[in-house]
Amino acid sequence: MLKDITLGQFFPGNSPLHKMDPRMKIIISAIFIVAIFFAKNIFSFALLILFSLILTTLSGIKHSVILKGLKPIVFIVVFTAIINIFWTKGETPLINFGIIKIYPEGIYTAAFMIIRVVSLVVGTSLLLSYTTSPIALTDALERLMNPLKKLKVPVHEFAMMMTIALRFIPTLIEETEKIMNAQKARGADFESGNLLNRLKALVPILIPLFISAFRRADELAVAMECRCYHGGDGRTKMKILRFSVFDFVWLFVMLIFSVSVFCLNYIPTTIKLSF
Repeated sequence: MLKDITLGQFFPGNSPLHKMDPRMKIIISAIFIVAIFFAKNIFSFALLILFSLILTTLSGIKHSVILKGLKPIVFIVVFTAIINIFWTKGETPLINFGIIKIYPEGIYTAAFMIIRVVSLVVGTSLLLSYTTSPIALTDALERLMNPLKKLKVPVHEFAMMMTIALRFIPTLIEETEKIMNAQKARGADFESGNLLNRLKALVPILIPLFISAFRRADELAVAMECRCYHGGDGRTKMKILRFSVFDFVWLFVMLIFSVSVFCLNYIPTTIKLSF
């Protein structure tokens, strides 16, 4: 069900991740993403899994919620795994059935690619959307991009658009669920038939969804104009962002983690990968 998708939602709490400065969360997320793409062997990927589990425990968010957040990427993960299994070549095939040859290297590469994608989604979701409110995330992004204002970059407008997009993800999911239920009540079938029939069945959903989204955008624009919104010039913040010692401890831990991932790549293994 669409309402089970949790990706992009915020879950209030009092965990160590919730208490971290949102600016530091963005910086740590960037370092974490770089570390993920540095991982090359089984030891570095094992460290990725361990660190993701630690983040999950510290966040205080239920595992079922995190698993629901992985639903939107299931197709991408499966498709990527299949491509790596059948396209990665090795020395001795594990399965040789005519033109179909599956090598152990292909299986290893597919497994590690799955770990990489899942770690990327879980880690960034826990550090950003799950434990950070859209308003705090916007303020942090705007503060980090402040130097770009000297280059005439509309930093505040960009941050505001991101906030609105994050805010309306749950709303659009709920709206899609309502439209699908209404169409099912009228006899629509979204599950049977071939791929082409299923795509055609989505048309009665997409059209009202787009109309609803444009209507909400127009109502939001009118509401902002009625409240005399004219951008970020001269606006003050109710909560001033300040780094704490705890934030720099997190930064130090993340740097140690990244260096460890890089160093573990030099431990020799019998598995050869081609990322």
